[in-house]
Amino acid sequence: IRLQQDFPMITLKPVTQNEKELLWNINQKYLYEMTKYYPDEMDENGNYHYGYFEAYFTEPARKAYLIYSGQNLAGFAMLNPHSYIGHKVDFVIAEFCVFPAYRRQHIAQKASEFILKKHPGKWEIKFNGNNLGAKKLWEKVTQKYNPAVHHINDDETVLEFSNC
Repeated sequence: IRLQQDFPMITLKPVTQNEKELLWNINQKYLYEMTKYYPDEMDENGNYHYGYFEAYFTEPARKAYLIYSGQNLAGFAMLNPHSYIGHKVDFVIAEFCVFPAYRRQHIAQKASEFILKKHPGKWEIKFNGNNLGAKKLWEKVTQKYNPAVHHINDDETVLEFSNC
């Protein structure tokens, strides 16, 4: 007999100024992982360009969260109010990552549901169709909102919806 384990508690913690270097470092690892889907190059210091990083600490409309599974840092999310398709939106998921060791444990789904619940409004979520995990996650999480689907190029899809 196999007993179902309880899921670990998933929490979102706003990133503070003191955690800026942590966010930079884990975002760099994520950007490296995204080179499977985007042809980004490292700079001379081994970093990937992220032009709006500082804005997450100066612009109130931008939000950054650390995602915890129990006591363990399991990922991060970054939100902004800038549409991918030129529409008026309240929130866009700019970056979202659950680290490989924490995948396939429903952490991404729970964390994204918490984010959506915390921020009602008009949303866009973009994913690369070649990233099958992201495609599955975002289609599942947004299904109840009946999103409009926009294919912005051969690989990228934007889901547009309201959750209020």
